[in-house]
Amino acid sequence: MSSVVKIYALFFGSALLLFGGGLQGLLLSVRGADEGFSLLALGLIGTGWSVGFIAGSITVPMLVQRTGHIRAFSIMAAIGTVTILLNLLWVNDVGWIVLRAFSGFCFAGAAMIVESWLNEVAENKSRGTIFSVYTTINMTASTLGQLAMSVTGVDGHIPFVIGAISFICAVIPTALTSTPQPRPLASAKLDVRLLYRTSPLAVIAAFSVGMANGTFGTLAPVYGHVQGLDAPGIAYLFAVTAVLGAIAQIPAGRISDGMDRRMVIVVLGAAAALIGFLMILVNPHGGWPMYVLFGAYGLTAYPIYAIAVAHANDFAKEGEFGRVAGGMLLVLGSGLAIGPAVASLVMNLYQPVGLFIVTGTFHGALAVTAFLRMRIRPVRDEKGRVRFRVLNSEKGVSPGTVALDPRSEESQEDLPHAPPLNAHLKPGPVTPTPAPVSEVEILVPDVVEPVVIVEKKDNPDVQVGP
Repeated sequence: MSSVVKIYALFFGSALLLFGGGLQGLLLSVRGADEGFSLLALGLIGTGWSVGFIAGSITVPMLVQRTGHIRAFSIMAAIGTVTILLNLLWVNDVGWIVLRAFSGFCFAGAAMIVESWLNEVAENKSRGTIFSVYTTINMTASTLGQLAMSVTGVDGHIPFVIGAISFICAVIPTALTSTPQPRPLASAKLDVRLLYRTSPLAVIAAFSVGMANGTFGTLAPVYGHVQGLDAPGIAYLFAVTAVLGAIAQIPAGRISDGMDRRMVIVVLGAAAALIGFLMILVNPHGGWPMYVLFGAYGLTAYPIYAIAVAHANDFAKEGEFGRVAGGMLLVLGSGLAIGPAVASLVMNLYQPVGLFIVTGTFHGALAVTAFLRMRIRPVRDEKGRVRFRVLNSEKGVSPGTVALDPRSEESQEDLPHAPPLNAHLKPGPVTPTPAPVSEVEILVPDVVEPVVIVEKKDNPDVQVGP
């Protein structure tokens, strides 16, 4: 735990950044709906964030190599501050789409910088604790940022200014920390082909989760706004979803550690699809049914990505965790970028509740695919499994998260990925044979010679020797 205390400044800086990010993400969707932005524009705002996040994951390591971690983190915080203030000064749908891409770039860079820093100071024995504390802090700070909208509202300049203050204050803890800066960041390893060879289901799961959760995170606030909820109601609605989604990850992950993870994905995917179609049928206008259904969505949909990452790495070879998880990141980001744009078109064709057509379709397709894959590929036994870890499947997963994850440092002795060929044989005492190699070479002709002589007597036509 001493390692956690030493790097409290990094946790505090990350929490301030995620607080502002949670507030900004929910604020833009609701305020954009108030300003009369089209559903397509609101969907593309979410797409812009994901595109910027992927770009930041790839390019920020080069910036860190030139400027160092502290300066690079300050640049990211400054970009976030300027962006949210420009959201206030430039209220325009196209402008917000472009600015949202800069926000995604900022959060990708900041996450990679903090996570690489934590990875540098973390020892193997404390890595799991640090990873768990970091993930919990990020989820909590993002949820508190969303709840802050219930106090600030969406009108006027107050919520934008509070978000800007949170972004710029994130610089202070890292600037004052005495923790030495780590080595330069490594480039992101985003290997989708390796991921598909390792687990085709993992590719489908990452894309499906990205499509569904990207749609939900961007356009569900718009749905709540259309249904007549005020800013506090939407904030509470998303807080319930996020809290229950975070709580569900640990029991769902522990269950998947003891059985075929694909069965857990089947159950969760089918349940999330069912909830989506129930939303279409009920289409609640506020009240407890909406809170119940949104909370149930978080319970079923949010744990799927982390379980899919664990399933993919059950079949990965030694040393491939980072590349496999990096491939998951790229596929997830693609789904997060495409989902909101597709859902906005569906919502235009039908009704705002049409966003759940997208979430229900992709969760249902994932459940069917996982069930079919169970009939094709046998389950990995417990000896070849990696350990489940909680992950945020909506936002905040970067290549730095992959490097910080304790599973990236676990040795093959701790987690064998394939049983030995003679695993079915019972162990027994080993009797040493001290005979020298020279004696064995002398005995070989003695064994062969009688056989040749017998064949010569039985068949005189056989010639022996040259």
